Parts: sequence; C-alpha cells; structure tokens
Amino acid sequence: MFKPTDNKAIANILYETADLLEIDGQDSFRIRSYRNAAQAIENHSQQIKDLISDPKQVLAIPGVGKGMLRNLQDLLRDGKLALQSELLEKYHPSMLQLLKIQGLGPKTIALIWSAHKVCDVDGVEKLALEGKIRELPRMGEKHEAKLLKSIADYRRISGRFLIDAAEIECEKVTEYIARFSGIEKITPAGSLRRGRDTVGDLDILVTGSACTTEEGRQQAISHVAKYPPIMDVIASGDNKISFHVRSGMQVDVRLLPPDSFGAAMQYFTGSKAHNVALRQRALKMKYTLNEYSLAELEGGKPVAGKTEEEIYAKLNLDYIPPEMRENLGEIDLAQNHSLPRLLTQADIKGDVHMHTVETDGRNTIAEMAEAAKARGYKYMAITDHSKNLAFANGLDDSRAIAHIQRIREADKQIEGINIFAGIEVDILADGDLDLSNDVLAQMDIVIASVHSVFNQEPAKMTERLLKAIENPNTSLIGHPTGRIQLRRDAYAFDMHAVLTAAAKHKVAMELNAYPDRLDLNDVNLRQAKQHGVKIVINTDAHHTSHMEKIRYGILQARRAWLTNDDVLNTLPVEKFAEAMKHAW
Repeated sequence: MFKPTDNKAIANILYETADLLEIDGQDSFRIRSYRNAAQAIENHSQQIKDLISDPKQVLAIPGVGKGMLRNLQDLLRDGKLALQSELLEKYHPSMLQLLKIQGLGPKTIALIWSAHKVCDVDGVEKLALEGKIRELPRMGEKHEAKLLKSIADYRRISGRFLIDAAEIECEKVTEYIARFSGIEKITPAGSLRRGRDTVGDLDILVTGSACTTEEGRQQAISHVAKYPPIMDVIASGDNKISFHVRSGMQVDVRLLPPDSFGAAMQYFTGSKAHNVALRQRALKMKYTLNEYSLAELEGGKPVAGKTEEEIYAKLNLDYIPPEMRENLGEIDLAQNHSLPRLLTQADIKGDVHMHTVETDGRNTIAEMAEAAKARGYKYMAITDHSKNLAFANGLDDSRAIAHIQRIREADKQIEGINIFAGIEVDILADGDLDLSNDVLAQMDIVIASVHSVFNQEPAKMTERLLKAIENPNTSLIGHPTGRIQLRRDAYAFDMHAVLTAAAKHKVAMELNAYPDRLDLNDVNLRQAKQHGVKIVINTDAHHTSHMEKIRYGILQARRAWLTNDDVLNTLPVEKFAEAMKHAW
C-alpha cells in the first residue's frame, strides 16, 4: 500500500474525509475536527511522519486530539483512512470531483444526492439542463444557470494541475521507480520542466543500465505498473507506460538508453514550437533531430544525444534553459551568444509579502523573521491585511499603528535581518485604499490589492487600479490580475493603461509566487518589462513553511526572461527601501 509521505498529502485526505462527512450529513463538530486537523497539519513546520513515533509531539499540534492521533497512526501505517474508505464506498469517488465546481458545496451535493442519487459531474449537468436543480430547496433558476456555467468552466480547466501538485506527484513516482535496480537517472520533462504555471500530463524520463536491454526495460515497466496509486493503465509498451493516478493526472514514463537520454530530454521537454524551430535548424545544417539523437542527414550517423548541452552545441547554439523554450526568439539569442542571465533563487534578497497571527497568518512576527533569516534573506516585510477583509481580522487605523510599533520593536531585537513595517491594503471598489493616508505614510511598504468586487466592468476596474497606483503611498500592486488558478479567472481591465501608469508613478507589480496565483503570469511579466515596470516576487506567506514557494515565482520570472535588473527584491536593503518609495 502506498503511504502518504508529506503533510500536504495527509491534510488532503483529512479535508476529503471532512467533505464526505458533510455530504453524509454527519455531526458538525466531527466535520470541523477533521478540517481543523487538516489545516493544522498542512501548516505545521515539521513532517508528521517524522513525529508519529512520539505521540506527545503530535498531540501538541493544535487541533489534533487522541482520536485524530489514532487516525494519523493508521494512515501512516496502512496508507489509508478507514472512515474515508467507507465513505468513498458509499459515495463514489466522483463525488469529490463535484466539490471542485464553484457553487457546489457539500450541503448542495448532499441535497442533490438525497433527491436524485446523482454523484458525478455529467449527472448534475443533466439535472440542470432538465430544470431539476431549480426545484430543490434553496435553489432557483439563477442558481441553476450559474451551476451550468461553473460546470462549463470546470470542463475547460479539468485535466490541468497546479505546478506544486505536479511536483509532488513527480516526486512520489520518482521515489518509487528509483527502487528498481539499474535505474540511474529519473527526470521530469514537459511543461513541468519548462515551469508552466499549470501542468497537464506528467512526463518522466528514466535511464540507466536497466534501460539498455529489452528484458531490462520490460522488468522495469512491470515494476512501474505495480505503483500502488495507479487507477488504470492507459498503455504499456517496450519502453513506455502511461497511467492515471488517483488525482486524475496522467503520467507517462519513458525508459531510454543513456546514449539517447539528452535527445529525449530535449524532445519531450518541448515546447512543440521550440522543437519545430530546432529541427528546421538541424535540417539546414544537414542533420536530423528526434527523440533518439541528432544525426547526420546522409547515413544517419549519430553526432549527439547523451546530453542536451551537446545537442545545442552541435547546432552552434548556447544552451537554452528549459523555461525559455517557447520559440519566442530564444534560438536567435542563443546563436548570437546573447541569452540573458536569468534570475535565480540565489539572487533574491528578501520576501516582502507576509501575514502573521495579527490577521489571518499562523505565525508571529518573530517566527516569520527567523524563518526568513534561515533562508538567508537580508530583509523581509510584515504586511498584514486591512479592515475590509473582516474574515481575515483585518487592521483598522489604530490597530495598524500599534502593529507598526510591534514590527519596529522586532526589527530592533532580531539581529541579522531587516524587518520592514508594511500592510496589504485593500483597493476598495471606488479605488480608494482601505486605510487613511496618514497611517499608510508611516509604512515602509504598501501593497495595494483587490480582494472583492471582481465583476466590475473593465473600464471601471481599470479606473480603480489607476486610482490606487496614483496614491502616493502605494509601493506595489499585489496579485494584480486577481486570478486563482483553476478556480477564478483574472478580472478584466486595460493592462496597457495600468502598466503605463505604474511606470510613470514608479509603482512596482507583484509576482505572487503562491502556486494557485502565480500572478502576474509569464505573459503579463513580459508586458511589464516592455513598459519598464519593475517586479517584486513575493510568497504571500501565511506560514513560515510557505516561504519556500518563492521558487515557483522565480520559474515564472525565468519564463518571462527576467533578470536581476527587472526584480526589485534582488537589491540590497537600502536600495530596496528607496525603491518602495518610488526611487527606481
């Protein structure tokens, strides 16, 4: 039995169990206990699997009692939760897909199940088209119409997965495959390797001595086919096996001899447009390029294939980083030895979008600062919410002033890192900011963000953002398009007008690195660079563990060809402080 190995996987099982309990109409206290435990485990800084041998440490986690401890022990021992298995047997696993559709919560799903015994997307859509949803209690024609739209949106984005989810799945498959003798290298390819913000199929390339003979490949394929989370095998051949895992993600595993591994890496990493352009270049140079090798056109003698580097070199190109391979001019730059030096994680000097227990964060100022310092940062900022976000316990003017003082005190007491006092202030519907200008002026950094009224007309939303940019206290615009990947589209506005104003007023744009946002995306980042607008990459951390997600933002920055010169939080502390006051 495959066992969950990280806190996120454990938390997901508990969240799903809570949802199934709610669908089943069980006691609200029991439901809440599973959700509270899931949230606590998801945000805990240490891995539960490493603590489970010491029950006292696990019980010390808020939200985990003796009953939940037993659940965790069973889960880590058996790889499953008995209650979840029982509920999945009662309600088909497709019931969980319904929870991914906006407007379909557990209570509504339970209502539909009770009335019609329907538990899948197709069935609910059919009921809505037949006008049967509106007949249910608390439903109506408008709700039914919204539900149909939500189902259409779900179908449009289904089959895509957040990059962190794809990474986790890749790590699990890699860990399993590596147990087979004769496997020496396992590497993801495709859109995951190129750093796309979402991933479809997961491509994994494998090489080693086991891949050099037909017998070895077949034994390795048989090993992969026994991977416990496999739901179904789509295809299996001499050197490839494709399957679905429980999340619905398709995984393609290819076994390759070492002499072809570089060629396969280049081919299966893509993109398709980049590969077409590279093959055309090869043909002009009297070569053929495919997933097996770069070979002479006449006679077919291989001239490169073990590594990607030797393939690009043989084509008289500098090595092109995977994130740049979209046929947007990178081949010409590689030919002319003028590829940009892309941003790296080592270039980032600080993370300046963080929340604490003062609003909806999980850690104190000191805990966030120590975690930032442990990452080697030279500075960070505490930017809790403003009062418009009531559900997040947002700050009003008086609380904000008191919070500034606490941050200043922490800055004095904690050595080795500069702590900026800041705020994530709401941009209200009319473009005003959610705190007084007198209070905002006392902040080192002001992140202005839209958190409500997303459905304004594009012209109105544009005016709203422009007004926020024109406020002299605004340092940067947080998660500027408001999208939440696979759940909510970006709101509509005139990006050109907003970036033009940002350049004029020297207001930066945030690249929010949290995987479900990645906002701005790579296309918007290129637009910002073209307008001369600077970027700040932040994690929007609500827990110390969230800071590591900065790497997803860096991937998007690399996809947009950003360098140190484009990103403000590569600056030393004094220069960064000046930049937050429009001096860049």
